[in-house]
Amino acid sequence: MGAHKASRTPVFNGPAGWSVILPSVAPRARLEGQSDCDIAIVGGGFAGLSAARRLHQIDPTLRVVILDAARISEGGTGRNSGFMIDLPHELTSGDYAGAGDSHDQQLTRLNRHAIEFAAENVQDYGIPAGYFQRAGKINAAASAAGSAANASYAQHLRKLGEPHKMLDAKAMQQITGSSYYRDGLYTPGTVMIQPAGYVQGLAAGLERGGIRIFENSAVLNIETTAQGWRAQTAHGTLNAKKMILANNGHLESFGFKRGQLMHIMLNACITEELDADSVRALGGQECWGATPADPMGTTVRRIGPAQGGNRIIIRQGGYYRPNMQTSRADLDRLVAHMRQKFDARFPKLKHVPFAHSWSGHLCLAKNNVSVMRELEPGLFAACVDNGLGTTRSTLTGIGAAELACGQTSAVTDFFSAEGEPSRLPPHPFDTIGANAYLRWKEWQTRLE
Repeated sequence: MGAHKASRTPVFNGPAGWSVILPSVAPRARLEGQSDCDIAIVGGGFAGLSAARRLHQIDPTLRVVILDAARISEGGTGRNSGFMIDLPHELTSGDYAGAGDSHDQQLTRLNRHAIEFAAENVQDYGIPAGYFQRAGKINAAASAAGSAANASYAQHLRKLGEPHKMLDAKAMQQITGSSYYRDGLYTPGTVMIQPAGYVQGLAAGLERGGIRIFENSAVLNIETTAQGWRAQTAHGTLNAKKMILANNGHLESFGFKRGQLMHIMLNACITEELDADSVRALGGQECWGATPADPMGTTVRRIGPAQGGNRIIIRQGGYYRPNMQTSRADLDRLVAHMRQKFDARFPKLKHVPFAHSWSGHLCLAKNNVSVMRELEPGLFAACVDNGLGTTRSTLTGIGAAELACGQTSAVTDFFSAEGEPSRLPPHPFDTIGANAYLRWKEWQTRLE
């Protein structure tokens, strides 16, 4: 009989920016008393909702219940950058290239499978088209080192036979309205999503199909029973035949993969809505997204009214926190840095204040693997997204649902073939080493 008590539950600093700029959604009930289902899902983000959607596709008669520690779209899903990327995007690489041509081609096929899965959700559940835009993305370079990284990645894409386009400084200014960038590498396959809007629409569609979702229901303990698994929250108990943990790095909070997962806190800011004069002064396109040519640089997105208003989102600065929490002091330090980054890119908008700032949790494995497998009989994981919360978590959710139903696919085969996450140095050496490295990379990529 296995029992796993949560050593911590999610703690968030700042509002989920993508959620707070949308119209408010009525809260859902928390789990109270005792309830039963066929499959319980812990976590209502991309992985958990995708798992529920796939379960419903496989067997619409399954009784599925999702437990979320916060509210839908106010956890990690409302705190990422909203890039649903089709190509290799390995954050531990110097230019995003992955583990080799064959591996990258296989992963690209799976990423596109996840994107089409999401596109089907948009169509079937009437999710607004503005929340799911097939706009592509840009790797933006502001230094010679960044340009070299773009050239290296472009060479990798040529070997893979993937379409891409190099953009010079003039083209970058026409798109972004900024003269800051010296060049860019455009790839057309990325979908730019409004992550909070997408998951809110997906959750609502799942509920119309009979799936139950409980919010503010952090799971404190899971244990096996004669019938399967039991999840306990502060106010209720849920009995299930099978269970899927779709809680990313908080997999470790239940005792799994301890000493193998890296927990990085990232930070972001979103501006107040730009007025008409600011929009005219900036110029450029209404919606675009730029990841830094070096993975440790600054991510920038511009959105329009269909995503929550004419605004700019900027994300930069990471630090290692094995307890998966951040402080206001941490966030304030990075907000000041992001203000400098923003003003350097958009000097015409120095008068525009940030409306919201927040921290988010990114979980990595040193060897870039995910944890999508059966952990114990009847207990499955869809975790460790390696900074690719939209695409990778969609895939692991699909795979965990298929495994729970006894099915195999290209998705399950891929993740089942991955090794275990590599072990990290013991604490506190992991924290000291990781933060020293991140600060060094922050300085090295300061222009990016």
